[in-house]
Amino acid sequence: MSEKIKFTIDGKECYAEPGQTILEAALDNGVYIPSLCYLKDVIPAGSCRICNVKVAGRFMTACTTPVAMGMEVENDIPELNELRVSIIEMLFVSGNHFCPACEKSGNCELQALAYKYTMMVPRYPYLFPEKKPDSGNKKLFIDRNRCILCKRCIRAVKDEQGRSLFAFKNRGNELAISLDHELAENISDELAEEAMEICPVGSILKKEKGFQQPIGHRKFDKQAIGSDIKSVIK
Repeated sequence: MSEKIKFTIDGKECYAEPGQTILEAALDNGVYIPSLCYLKDVIPAGSCRICNVKVAGRFMTACTTPVAMGMEVENDIPELNELRVSIIEMLFVSGNHFCPACEKSGNCELQALAYKYTMMVPRYPYLFPEKKPDSGNKKLFIDRNRCILCKRCIRAVKDEQGRSLFAFKNRGNELAISLDHELAENISDELAEEAMEICPVGSILKKEKGFQQPIGHRKFDKQAIGSDIKSVIK
């Protein structure tokens, strides 16, 4: 039996299994580290950077950094929380996130983090980019205006042969998520539903599914994101 790794998060004594990342170990120890791109049992990407923590004075992504014996991790501190707010604000202005009109409102992780960190008016100018939606699939609607490029769908939504249904296309400011219409031609209702749930925002929607949950019964209506650590373990 492997010896557990002893480390601390904000002074709290924690234990990790060999090979665990800081984020995985934090969840096992009941400590919430915010993230938008992390999925359990999926190779981490470090895309969103919201899980940044400080170790020995250096910023590191908690989802990709393995725990080491004696590691002292800083997580819930003003410097990091301000950085997280800044990233959240940039995500809001770089897309078109009109929460009251979004089918994912109340179940959106980006929206929930904005509430958690009390984001008010973003300090950055709104870009209002024009990103063409994709409605060509019979079961999925892709709204690229809401996409935060977290790569969750690319890494987790696959067909029976393990082929990804989603991919990135273009580069730089033109980078966008793309659905492989040939692979997704006969997508099942279950996989379409899974794709919608995997997306942390309202970018991937199952057709004829919107606004089914009334206000007051949605995921984040009664508790803030991270208040129940079990709810963030995907």
